[in-house]
Amino acid sequence: MKRATLAVIAKSPVPGAVKTRLCPRLSPAQAAALAEAALSDTLEAVGDTPAARRAIVLAGPAGLWLPEGFDVIPQRGDTLDERLAAAFEDLAGPALILGMDTPQVSPPLLARALHALHAHDAVLGPAVDGGYWTIGLRRPDPGALLGVPMSSARTLTAQRIRLRSLGLAVAELETLMDFDTFEDALHVAGDAPDTRFARTLRSLVSGRVAA
Repeated sequence: MKRATLAVIAKSPVPGAVKTRLCPRLSPAQAAALAEAALSDTLEAVGDTPAARRAIVLAGPAGLWLPEGFDVIPQRGDTLDERLAAAFEDLAGPALILGMDTPQVSPPLLARALHALHAHDAVLGPAVDGGYWTIGLRRPDPGALLGVPMSSARTLTAQRIRLRSLGLAVAELETLMDFDTFEDALHVAGDAPDTRFARTLRSLVSGRVAA
């Protein structure tokens, strides 16, 4: 979709602030290193996907991991549903937002998502854990998100029901696994062994990345 913004919603990969469920299997510094690798892979995929605009909706400071060509939009809101609703408002116009937890995402998949957004009111990318790895809206609407329970096994179902209750035509994409636990990370790395994420995880497992 030529007019759409492709955006990543993320936290700065600061030790102790990201991917805490990887601990104590990993140290906070190692968890942050893995989060940074996942974020870098995701931003690279977004950067390689044709889009009218690219943005990162960010909690925390930008770092050297942020490539050129991305607008930085500060996150607003307390809960994830509030932050997503605010992000769509701040991005304005058609937008597809994905998280930093699916480093296996590819430019062809993102291009298909944008194409689906051209033909539908909304797009959802299901996640294995019952949530979703991406959501797209042709028009910002806080009512599409506020109050939807996030970070649960019911998130995708609740979000789907909310969008359809608003009369929106919804397209669904491929299901991906996002990573929260160490076991999730191993699975994702196995599916995408050539990513920065997978290389970083292999280094962590072999002890080549300091704690």
